[in-house]
Amino acid sequence: MKSLEVRNLKKYYGKGNSMVKAVDGVDLSIDIGKFTVVVGTSGSGKSTLLHCIAGLDKPTSGDVLLNGKNIYNLNDEKLSSIRRKEFGFIFQSFNLIPVLNVYDNIVLPVHLDGKKEDKKYIESLIEGMGLKEHIKKFPNELSGGQQQRVAIARALSNRSEFIFADEPTGNLDSKTTEEVMNLLVAAVRQFGHTLVMITHDESIANMADRIVTIKDGKIVKDNIG
Repeated sequence: MKSLEVRNLKKYYGKGNSMVKAVDGVDLSIDIGKFTVVVGTSGSGKSTLLHCIAGLDKPTSGDVLLNGKNIYNLNDEKLSSIRRKEFGFIFQSFNLIPVLNVYDNIVLPVHLDGKKEDKKYIESLIEGMGLKEHIKKFPNELSGGQQQRVAIARALSNRSEFIFADEPTGNLDSKTTEEVMNLLVAAVRQFGHTLVMITHDESIANMADRIVTIKDGKIVKDNIG
C-alpha cells in the first residue's frame, strides 16, 4: 500500500525581521484513493505546501515521506523519476506544448518515462474527457475548458498514483469549472488516483472527501466528509 505523509514541514523565505513562514510546522497524512482539498486565503501558504509535497519546492526543514522515505533525501535524478512516475500535475495555466496536438500532449508523460502507451487506457481517458473529436487539434484551436481537460488527461496518462492540482479551474468560468471538476473527480474515482487540490472555490471544496484549511502556514482545520 502506498503512503504519502508530511512531518513537521517548514518553508521559510528571507531572514530576520523580513522572514516569511510560508509553511510553518505542518503534519499531514494524505488519504490514498481519496480527494483532499487544501483551502485558505491568498498568502496562507497552501500553494507552497502543495509544491513541497509534490517535490517541486524543497522545504527549509521537515520530511515528505513517500512510502516511508523522504523524497528530499534523494538525488535530483531520482526525485525527477518520482515526479514522472508517481506524481501527475494540473496547473491553472494548462501548460500544454503548443507544437504538439492533443493526443501527443496527453501521452507526453508516458513517452518521457520511456514507456509504451496503453492505448486502451489512453482511449478511455480521451473518451471520458470528451476529447475524441479534438485529438488532432493543437492547443491554440481549443477553448480554455478543452485545454484544461487535455491537461487532466495528461496528468492521468502515466497512471500516477498522486495527482496534484493547483487552482486548476482558476482561469475558467463557473459553467466550465463545474464540467471540468465533474470530469476530473469521475476520472480520479474510476481509476483509483489520489487527488490533492488547492482551491479558493467553496463549491469545489464541497466535492472533496476531506477539506484541510491552512492559515499563516499552519493547518487550522481538518474536516473529513
